[in-house]
Amino acid sequence: MTSRERIRNIVSRKPADRCGFWLGNPHPDTLPIYYAYFGVTTLEELHRKLGSDFRWLTPQFFDGVYQAPDGKGLFDLWRFKHSLSEAGPLAECETVEEIDRYPWPELRYLHVDECLAALASAGDVYRASGFWAPFFHDIMDLFGVEEFMVKMHTNPAVIEAAFEHVAGFYLEANEMFYAKAGRDVDACFFGNDFGTQRELMIHPDQFDRFMLPWISRFAAQARAHGYQTLLHSCGSVHRVIDRLISVGIECLHPLQALAHNMSAAQLARDFGGRISFLGGIDTQDLLVNGTPAAIRDEVRRLVDTLGPHLIISPSHEALLPNVPPANVAAMSEAALTLI
Repeated sequence: MTSRERIRNIVSRKPADRCGFWLGNPHPDTLPIYYAYFGVTTLEELHRKLGSDFRWLTPQFFDGVYQAPDGKGLFDLWRFKHSLSEAGPLAECETVEEIDRYPWPELRYLHVDECLAALASAGDVYRASGFWAPFFHDIMDLFGVEEFMVKMHTNPAVIEAAFEHVAGFYLEANEMFYAKAGRDVDACFFGNDFGTQRELMIHPDQFDRFMLPWISRFAAQARAHGYQTLLHSCGSVHRVIDRLISVGIECLHPLQALAHNMSAAQLARDFGGRISFLGGIDTQDLLVNGTPAAIRDEVRRLVDTLGPHLIISPSHEALLPNVPPANVAAMSEAALTLI
């Protein structure tokens, strides 16, 4: 069974020869450490060395994906802000008309050829792609976190208008991208962190009003193109996993292992057989401080607990320099040898 076949089967909850494995997407500061340890010089070589079945190839990984004449980036205000509470450019908007007048990104400035070429040459691995579409975070940046949280209560029409522009842009961008990518894509993989260590960031009623309809639209779009749908959210999202399943999310990432109600045992008990899982190997403590033997034991436990519908991976994909390469090697070795 090829890597591509294996992950497709796991996500669709069909039989596979073993659990899947994804190294994740190590932080740029981590890569020189891993390159030296494993004797490689590129991220792709590292994936191959460790047996990764999965590649994440979103257009935003490639320079020049958005080329506006004025030099503005694609919803990248977070790069210039200094605190979560800092007001964004939409903070003072009180009408839908004001939202509509904001200089929103335009599809004509998107350039995706580099990503398309990477997908076409990826080999027989699973290709998770599409625009990353972190619309929840983008909108919080545009308002500022405090203003966003308040306006969901005091002026929901303004928040809904912002979602139309931000999430709607990503949806249209995906449509353009998918038309060009065709069968080189296996899954729509998009992310919005709406969990904290203990709970959701927003009330489930707000989640249902502002977030879930757009998650549903991204899942429906993927299905229409014959793709699977993977959703990323860090934190404790247990309270809305049933909702995610109901709108067509097939695989949940990254399973923040130490977050409330996100243990493998609870996920298996509450959702086993209805959704697949990607992640689960704790990066808050275990991968940082554990021994290779402890890592191997944890992989075995997760495989035993979550069964055949599991892709082993770190519980946060951006492995930081504090994760020893020997522990990453142990995670890979265990995942690739367990049936």
